[in-house]
Amino acid sequence: MQSTSAVLVVLACCALPLAAQEAPKGPAGEPHVYKTVGERALRLYVVKPADWQASDRRPAVVWFHGGGWVGGQPTQFNDQARYLATRGLVSIQVEYRLLSREGKDPPTVCCQDAKSALRWVRAHAAELGLDPQRIGAGGGSAGGHLAAFVGLVDGLDDPADDLAVSPRANALLLFNPVCDNGPEGGWGQQRVGERYREFSPAHNVSADDPPTLIQVGSQDKLIPVATMQRLQEQLRAAGGRCELIVYDGQGHGFFNQEPFKSRTLLAADRFLSSLGWLTGEPTLSVPGD
Repeated sequence: MQSTSAVLVVLACCALPLAAQEAPKGPAGEPHVYKTVGERALRLYVVKPADWQASDRRPAVVWFHGGGWVGGQPTQFNDQARYLATRGLVSIQVEYRLLSREGKDPPTVCCQDAKSALRWVRAHAAELGLDPQRIGAGGGSAGGHLAAFVGLVDGLDDPADDLAVSPRANALLLFNPVCDNGPEGGWGQQRVGERYREFSPAHNVSADDPPTLIQVGSQDKLIPVATMQRLQEQLRAAGGRCELIVYDGQGHGFFNQEPFKSRTLLAADRFLSSLGWLTGEPTLSVPGD
């Protein structure tokens, strides 16, 4: 006869259709070094569909993990990457340099690494089987900032980069993102100070910004819904496309747990389908729905 604890473990696994039976021990995907800083090699991890071929021209999403620019690792979007691979899309999770928790430095190195990663992916599109004009960026919280940064903001390039290669994302999937670093309702202002216009996506909106999907919780104490609504209005006023989905009663980081991990990923699937990046119906089931 099974013990109660064993039954609970089985039920927990069955209730999480996106999660592996065991917690992932590292980033999903094949590792590639996208740049070296001093003696440190920075890697990104490529998750490919089962029928991938180098001759493909598939769309891709480059993912940036959250953690306030001071923590986290490129495992946050393992489940999203694996699911989208079943839908024919390539996902890339990025390792980037983190800031000291005790310091007050702005996230310059984080932004530089984000742009370096996008440039590496675009420069290697042929060998990765990608369409260089369909490379999106996604992320949550501070990772959402980096995704939005490579979609909206010019500057803060790594001097060692090949600036002839564009780091600009062609679509954005943002989960409770840090998009405003300004003095009025912005997050991270204590680090960027008066330089906020260099870092803040909300202060760099222009007519050529990529189509954007923002998902946020109504009870997020760090990223107010009003801030996301203001960004949506700015993007639309500039002539761009921006969809905003607000999840009632949810706080910061809600998309990391079920059923909202699946719900937000399903919304991302439909958004990418609307761009022509995915075809057919989503194959994802949402627990409890």
